[in-house]
Amino acid sequence: MKELSQLILPGDLRYSQDHEWALSEGDTVRIGITDYAQDQLGDIVYVDLPQVGDTFAKGDEFGTVESVKAVSELFVPVGGEVVGVNAALEESPDLVNKDPYTQGWMVDIKPGDMSEIEALMDRESYHDMLKGL
Repeated sequence: MKELSQLILPGDLRYSQDHEWALSEGDTVRIGITDYAQDQLGDIVYVDLPQVGDTFAKGDEFGTVESVKAVSELFVPVGGEVVGVNAALEESPDLVNKDPYTQGWMVDIKPGDMSEIEALMDRESYHDMLKGL
């Protein structure tokens, strides 16, 4: 397990209490799990993601991640319609461990309400939350 100081937490992302990250890119939001989450899960062996066109409300379960340790639910940090899915994770789920923020992203969402992203934590707030765990 990584020490808190070893975690990669990009400053341009927003973070949820469930350890998902969100990156606003124009009118879509890219979503994945944080370095902390992938580190806690261990070696990821399978990722179950939704289909393009599926819709979710903020906080809904949108998939699961299976590691050698456990199966963990994924919760969407902003509600909306899935407009993209990282198909590379079907063949290489370990990309989430290797590079959770670029190659290991999970879905792109077209949010129903862009202001939901502002309700998520910034890097400093998320880091402070992790200190309390």
